[in-house]
Amino acid sequence: MKQIATTLDDYVYTPDDTVLEGEIEPGKRYEERDFNRIIEIRERERRRVEILMAQLDPREKTLVFCANQAHALAVRDLINQAKTVADPNYCHRVTANDGALGEQYLRDFQDNEKTIPTVLTTSQKLSTGVDARNVRNIVLMRPINSMVEFKQIIGRGTRLYDGKYYFTIYDFVKAHHHFSDPEWDGEPLPPPDCPRCHASPCICVEEPPVACYRCGQSPCRCPPGSKDPCAVCGVQPCRCDRTTRIRVELADGKARAIQHMTVTSFWHPDGTPMSAQQFMEALFGRLPEFFKDEDELRTLWSLPDTRTRLLAGLAEKGFGREQLAEMQVIIEAQRCDLFDVLAYVAYAAAPLTREERAGRAKVIISSRFTGKQQAFLDFVLLHYVRVGVEELGKEKLTPLLRLKYRNSLADAIADLGSPAQISDCFVDFQRWLYTAQAA
Repeated sequence: MKQIATTLDDYVYTPDDTVLEGEIEPGKRYEERDFNRIIEIRERERRRVEILMAQLDPREKTLVFCANQAHALAVRDLINQAKTVADPNYCHRVTANDGALGEQYLRDFQDNEKTIPTVLTTSQKLSTGVDARNVRNIVLMRPINSMVEFKQIIGRGTRLYDGKYYFTIYDFVKAHHHFSDPEWDGEPLPPPDCPRCHASPCICVEEPPVACYRCGQSPCRCPPGSKDPCAVCGVQPCRCDRTTRIRVELADGKARAIQHMTVTSFWHPDGTPMSAQQFMEALFGRLPEFFKDEDELRTLWSLPDTRTRLLAGLAEKGFGREQLAEMQVIIEAQRCDLFDVLAYVAYAAAPLTREERAGRAKVIISSRFTGKQQAFLDFVLLHYVRVGVEELGKEKLTPLLRLKYRNSLADAIADLGSPAQISDCFVDFQRWLYTAQAA
């Protein structure tokens, strides 16, 4: 579960913003339930899509739940604008009004042999009865108002498929609070077929208009003497049925200033929270006990030979490069060293990015190596930051020397010393890269 919060999750109008349509209420705080129903801020939706696409694996099938059909259309367009995949059919909208074409997009999405469309946006239609087994991501961009609906939506991700061991929820609307509700007890039974269209989910039902929160009618039929304003439109009598949606354009610079924070949590299939270590163990099993503590792991990892043997031993026990890379993705550590992944999973040690680790190591290296050695090691660290720990294997030394010295190993020896001295330098500096002081 990725809980995503931004600095524009709610909004209060200020005079430097431009009202393009509708009547804004000065001083009113527009909250999540108001967006894309009462008020629309395009820059807000664009920023949310940018945050999503930066974290999403573009190859994984994804369902995005939006406030209504118009919002689903807008999000579809924003995703297609932000995508890195060239195919124009990467993302489509599937709602009640999309008819036969939408049904075809849904069938293609459900076909596990097809990769396009990869993302579908929807509002209500796909919350139940969609048997798309390879859905890896559920994105919530609208409030989930009932436990039944929450269970149904989460159920879109629980379908089993070969090689699928978990799925990810991207929650922009704090829907994860439903996991803490006493009524959460797993996925509900699938709904029966609609008696009219004989489909599940029903394809003949259009989205209902926004109803008054008191009388449940649209337009509102509350007695004229009622004093409380409608909780949706904030007006008495209720104007949900006739209020023009407010469209606001943010002042120049405000969109760029939208900040966000992502918190990752892990959940058991029964809805109870898990630690990252418990989640990893559930997926991959317990890490083999090749090291007794973090210090021993650091010692083994600091030398190319013992690191290679450790990685080979882990691979034999089912923790190969593919599994370790998956761990990196799960804990959002793609820019970190595999050492940090193992230390985090085994000992909950705070990870460093490769860039941070290299920067701290340079301070130590500067006092222990000659200027020409430092220049070469800086070159090695540059490749380490870009590629990963693979660049620190002994087999990489000669290719790195050739790359740095333009295929002239003689120049490398002239600068750095004999082959044995160069090898010692390459091996020795790695101790400082992984020393506790650098961490």
